[in-house]
Amino acid sequence: MDNRKKKIFLLLSIVVPFLLYCFYYYGMMVKNAPYKFSEFDSIVFNYGTGDSLLNRYNSKNGDYEYVNSRDSVVKSHLKLRNDDLLYLHRKAADLGFWDFPSNMADDSTKRKGSKVPRYYIEFKYKRKTKKVTFDEAFGGNPNLKDAAQRLIKELQNKLIEAEKR
Repeated sequence: MDNRKKKIFLLLSIVVPFLLYCFYYYGMMVKNAPYKFSEFDSIVFNYGTGDSLLNRYNSKNGDYEYVNSRDSVVKSHLKLRNDDLLYLHRKAADLGFWDFPSNMADDSTKRKGSKVPRYYIEFKYKRKTKKVTFDEAFGGNPNLKDAAQRLIKELQNKLIEAEKR
């Protein structure tokens, strides 16, 4: 066999099957992904201090309720655009939200009435729902805590941005 035929044989017997397998494998992964934006339903975001989560947002019906600087509850209707929801979905995927444990909060007996910020995030899809409770005093993996804080900051920024519109 001459050198050219060896290269063609190598290409056909190793590289082409490998590429076909990659397309098949990753195609199935994308097709069967548990959290797809095409199946996205809504986001629920609640936060507050201690066990009272007075600030609430639900993207399904647009209800936004928060406590302002004068300690009065403000209720409004705030609808996020589809682009905002897509951005939050992708940001959650980038930060690994689907792999977060469902409870990232310290035991309430340890806190004994302390006013530590607590967050509840819920992404609802047609087939699945991912719920996470996060406490600022979470003492677990620092990378996990940082990712949760970044997602919370993104959610709050999108709410502020939508409120200004």
